[in-house]
Amino acid sequence: MTRLPTPLRALVTALTALLAVTAVPAGAQARPEPRAPEDFVALRSVDPTIIEEIRYVTPHNFVGERVDGYRQPLCILTRPAAKALHKAQIRLLRQGYSLKVYDCYRPQRAVDHFVRWAEDLDDQRMKAEFYPEVDKTRLFDDGYIAEKSGHSRGSTMDLTIVRLPAGPTPPYRPGQPLVSCFAPRSERFPDSSVDMGTGYDCFDTRSHTLDPRIQGSARANRLLLKNTLEDVGLVNLPEEWWHFTYRPEPHPDTYFDFPVSARSLTGRR
Repeated sequence: MTRLPTPLRALVTALTALLAVTAVPAGAQARPEPRAPEDFVALRSVDPTIIEEIRYVTPHNFVGERVDGYRQPLCILTRPAAKALHKAQIRLLRQGYSLKVYDCYRPQRAVDHFVRWAEDLDDQRMKAEFYPEVDKTRLFDDGYIAEKSGHSRGSTMDLTIVRLPAGPTPPYRPGQPLVSCFAPRSERFPDSSVDMGTGYDCFDTRSHTLDPRIQGSARANRLLLKNTLEDVGLVNLPEEWWHFTYRPEPHPDTYFDFPVSARSLTGRR
């Protein structure tokens, strides 16, 4: 075996020692995913009759792609919030309706994704549907995007009402022609919801729950949703007809970041 020159042997020895000190096993490098607290549940475990159409796991949303942190089309909520929805669902089923949730718990990483998207002024691919009359430079100032969301606390949900029997929502194909979220119901993207005057996540003042321009059956539908949910302890955000929060919140000051997946609800500490 050929012996290395003494200076080279010394260099190799030093590098080997350095690598031994700095090397970390692959398993130790990966940070474990955060898990949901014990009082978080899958909505379907409390009421499997509530329809779930989780938009952020699909590209049909204002970002135009699956949102970070959404690994499964699953509604996760704190148990009290899920039980409140169950009570509301019982009332609506008696009237021939069902709740349909668009979003529930939202991880902080998803909110961060929204912020990055809002700061990218060149990305306007979904403007024609979701914010046709709002300049993207105004999204933060007008309150459509923020660095924190009540959804991340686990007791806020976005939802609508569907008349039974519920038909399926047609699949969205990326690149298909987009229609304004406040166009007449017959022209908007069909999602099986009753007419609420606008589509979900419509960045427009017409989305304000009591906007005076929304009249007739659309206003009646908004009030049916609002009154039914308020009767079971949920509070509406006046700027968004679809947005409700259970009060009092179990985690009023904590913004969680575990992924939206069944795995987040298993193997808890």
